[in-house]
Amino acid sequence: MHTVNGMAVLKEKLYATDDARWQASVERDEQADGAFVLAVKTTGIYCRPTCPAKQPKRENVEFFAVPDEAEAAGYRACKRCRPKGEPMGAEQVKAVETACGILDSAEEPVTLVELAAEVGLSPFHFHRLFKQVTGLTPKEYFEAKRVERFRGEIATGASVTGALYGAGYGSASRFYESGAKTLGMKPSLLKKGGTGLQIGYALIMTRLGWLVVAATESGVCAIVFAETPAEAPELLKARFPKASISEAGEAMQAWVEEAARYVEMPSRGLDLPLDIQGTAFQRQVWKALQEIPVGETRTYSDVAREIGRPEAVRAVAGACARNNISLAIPCHRVVGRDGSLTGYAWGIERKRALIEGEKREDD
Repeated sequence: MHTVNGMAVLKEKLYATDDARWQASVERDEQADGAFVLAVKTTGIYCRPTCPAKQPKRENVEFFAVPDEAEAAGYRACKRCRPKGEPMGAEQVKAVETACGILDSAEEPVTLVELAAEVGLSPFHFHRLFKQVTGLTPKEYFEAKRVERFRGEIATGASVTGALYGAGYGSASRFYESGAKTLGMKPSLLKKGGTGLQIGYALIMTRLGWLVVAATESGVCAIVFAETPAEAPELLKARFPKASISEAGEAMQAWVEEAARYVEMPSRGLDLPLDIQGTAFQRQVWKALQEIPVGETRTYSDVAREIGRPEAVRAVAGACARNNISLAIPCHRVVGRDGSLTGYAWGIERKRALIEGEKREDD
């Protein structure tokens, strides 16, 4: 705290030692907010002393007077308690919601300057705020919504060309410049329901049963659990009904082995190229799930608040249910309001085993 006033001096005296800071963190002392931040070595994240996340072990914590010092030491800000700056206010969320409404209906890209002017903020502040709330830049959000419209046009029977123009691309070349990566497949394949899309898969036995990793030419599109090897292609066919699915053999062995190691040692992380296919909202939720630290859980309400949509709890649950890439997008870390293990596509027992295994490793 660099502001010299009576309150600042008082706080510096109250929380002058690490022991006092630790005690304030354990008690979630609201008076300690702004006096210091605590950084967790095992996660690389720094938080407010009142952060509602799981209490870390004392030996894994160090303290800093201000967020800039924590960041200089290599830590990044917690997205749950937002230690850098004031907590998100209703007016800020409303500004982002207004901007999202503009982007939802826009047929042409809207500049950052234009969007910021509409909500009465500076371009720099608005850009940072928008990404903080949605997890995407305004440009990324607009592109995701435009691809979503393209999918909708295709679903109603429009031709590929008609769908491209209907979604506001103006030309096929503009789509390939900006939207093709988000789509995850060629538009002609989407028109055919995925017909001709090549998906290869490999599987391996883990402590939780057979683990199946499937990929398109763009990256991993599914990580699922199967009861038997024979069930693997059936599970993938249910998710990609018109794709061509075949066992990849050695070509994907490294990826499936990495996924299996992750089941045993989640703290290692999972570094795989992903082909994530979903709506703008689903991708927003899935990105929030990827930011939940190993060994921690969040409720559906927590995730809804994290993405700036506190009223969208049921929609968040729906996005979790539609996640094809388990482990890499850890929907198993989302639990009920009372901490209960709610539905999981691969069974509650697997969900419990994943959560308990991550907590044991974190301890």
